[in-house]
Amino acid sequence: MPIFYQKKLSADTDLAIWEITEPEFFFAERIQIQRQIHHSHKRLQHLAGRWLLPVLSKDFPVNLIQLTANNRPYLPGEAVFFSISHCGNYAAAITSISYPAGIDIELENEKLFKLQYKFLNNEELDIVAHQENLLFTRIQLLTLFWSAKESVFKWYALGGVDFKKDICLLSIDTANGSINGLFTKTGKAFTIYYRRFGQLVLTWVVG
Repeated sequence: MPIFYQKKLSADTDLAIWEITEPEFFFAERIQIQRQIHHSHKRLQHLAGRWLLPVLSKDFPVNLIQLTANNRPYLPGEAVFFSISHCGNYAAAITSISYPAGIDIELENEKLFKLQYKFLNNEELDIVAHQENLLFTRIQLLTLFWSAKESVFKWYALGGVDFKKDICLLSIDTANGSINGLFTKTGKAFTIYYRRFGQLVLTWVVG
């Protein structure tokens, strides 16, 4: 079982990263695909992400997962809150009995150099400029901030989010591995936590 990273956040909240080394049939024997995924690697990522859920939350009814109109996976009645992400040969998932949660995993991608002005506001660009060359390169910061906003987007779960205007990252605590922010659509403050593994970044938010 190639668990790459696992963390118990509280008595009822867990997350993990799975490094995908298995063939598709390993997952397909247990996990049903609810929509057509023609690209073989994306289908493998999809299966691996769902495979992780019962690893984190025993007896998780993975085959009862339904999809919203915008393809967000959920359990009827929100019996368990969960979020899934994948990139490259990795899948990540978080489960919580008590609170909505969002998780994201990203590999550094130079495309973010061109996209940074579309998802970061001026204050966030100032944070990037201040932190650059201290503990992070610019691509590491851009990847971290993009991933952080993806986690908040998944945590909110209702769609209609402007990454630049609605998700404001206010400060980064490198000692604690966290980012403080404000979700302006609701006025709710949040803390995103992160871990870095070489070029791989994991972020999550719960609450």
